[in-house]
Amino acid sequence: MAKDIFHEHVIEALEKDGWEITNDPLYVAFKGKNVEIDLGAEPVIGAIKEDELIAVEIKSFTRKSLMYSFHNALGQFINYRRMLRNTDPNRVLFIAIPK
Repeated sequence: MAKDIFHEHVIEALEKDGWEITNDPLYVAFKGKNVEIDLGAEPVIGAIKEDELIAVEIKSFTRKSLMYSFHNALGQFINYRRMLRNTDPNRVLFIAIPK
């Protein structure tokens, strides 16, 4: 799968915020289907921070139709969140979009 044009920028931002990228991509298998979520991350170990896991889907909205891109991203987000709730319920899903 091709990486989004902002992929490396999102990694840099997460690492600056103290996250360790653990999966690039994060593979999720659900009901016989395999999907790739762009990133999986967890915080660098700290003395008082509890274990947190996240998944990040990266979208650039580079298509002509902004609404098409938005609906496509929203649909993916909803599907991925459902899959993660069933396969990895402690992982929180985020979507990264350009400013």
